[in-house]
Amino acid sequence: MRLVHINKSDTSGGASVAAVRIVKSLIENGVDAKLLTAEKNSDFSWVKSITSSKINNLKSKFYFISDVMRFLPYEKSKQVRFAFSTGRSGFDISQQPDVLSADIIHLHWFNQGFLSIKGLEKVLKMGKPVVWTLHDMWSFTGGCHYSGDCLNYTKNCGFCHFLKNPAKDDISFSQFNLKNKIYTDTQLFPVTCSNWLAQIAKQSELLKNRPVTSIPNPIDIEIFKPTDKSEARQKLGLPKDKKLILFGAANVTDPRKGMNYLFSALNQLIEKSDNNMELVIFGKKSEEILKNIHLPVHTFNYISNTETLVNLYNATDVFVLPSMEDNLPNTVMEALACGLPVAAFQIGGVPEMVSHLENGYLAPSGDSSELAKGINYLINNNETNNFRLKARQKVETNFARHIIAKKYKTLYETILNK
Repeated sequence: MRLVHINKSDTSGGASVAAVRIVKSLIENGVDAKLLTAEKNSDFSWVKSITSSKINNLKSKFYFISDVMRFLPYEKSKQVRFAFSTGRSGFDISQQPDVLSADIIHLHWFNQGFLSIKGLEKVLKMGKPVVWTLHDMWSFTGGCHYSGDCLNYTKNCGFCHFLKNPAKDDISFSQFNLKNKIYTDTQLFPVTCSNWLAQIAKQSELLKNRPVTSIPNPIDIEIFKPTDKSEARQKLGLPKDKKLILFGAANVTDPRKGMNYLFSALNQLIEKSDNNMELVIFGKKSEEILKNIHLPVHTFNYISNTETLVNLYNATDVFVLPSMEDNLPNTVMEALACGLPVAAFQIGGVPEMVSHLENGYLAPSGDSSELAKGINYLINNNETNNFRLKARQKVETNFARHIIAKKYKTLYETILNK
């Protein structure tokens, strides 16, 4: 059984992290698998980049700019610029050697200039089984990655709220129908990282007749594990006598990540605390946003070093996820694996990882007061050690690499046997 996985990058963003972990888990369990990307930054021999040549590297940059520029005439505001992908520019990977030799093609996230909708069509029409791990909703919408309250994807997109001039036959309508056309008569097998996304996908017009499977992302529990808190703080230069609250994402300024709700919750806590709390943030951000919070902040940029990330989870007292929309966030799984309890809103696939009052605290969506209550509960509760133990146990039981690799192997074998 020979597999090729497709993802735009091997390091940038949550889907990249998940794709690399899945492929690595499969290889460790005897599966012949490779990862084909546009951007390669790791030193894994099984990651192959189609932009290793100078001309393809230039093409990749051009396709990215072109894909973003195509949406500019339609976008409602800059805030939604990367929340909607047109899928109009990208490579034809159908003739790549690893794609041609694969028994199964496994797609992940390929927007922003790697694979266009037409490029996707060429892959689907090769006559091979195509597994597609959905890291968001784009596969079954007219272009948005998360639809919010909009349910148009259950019938037919149009009147898209991401557009400045929504209409019945707008760009979301045309892209929705283009996807519907290219999905016809193909061996497409969607996989979702969470049961939440699986249920939504099954309700969508584009995937409702497909065999949607739910398999969570894996994590290396030998790397992401509990360590000594004092040592972790010393390595990072963090204070030893403070309650440290951790928040992070690839881009923390993304409105979907809910930073405003976090700041609202923290400002409520400040009024009642004895000034023993401090905030730790990692990820892409703007220093301007930090003016909205009135307590000491320790900032880290986008972290590519795994050891630093593990130290952050072990150095802090609680991880906060104020996201309003999310699938199965890697950050939550990483925190739990390190024995760090999580305070989050009860949205998306988060409840599949965080059990209320067992390994974390789930607040009603958008309720910053309840989120503040959860943060306070987790950093001051006498049962902190029990929370940490159960956080670790949740990951060991459900998300360890060998468990997920076995589930994917079973899926592949079932598909090939059919």
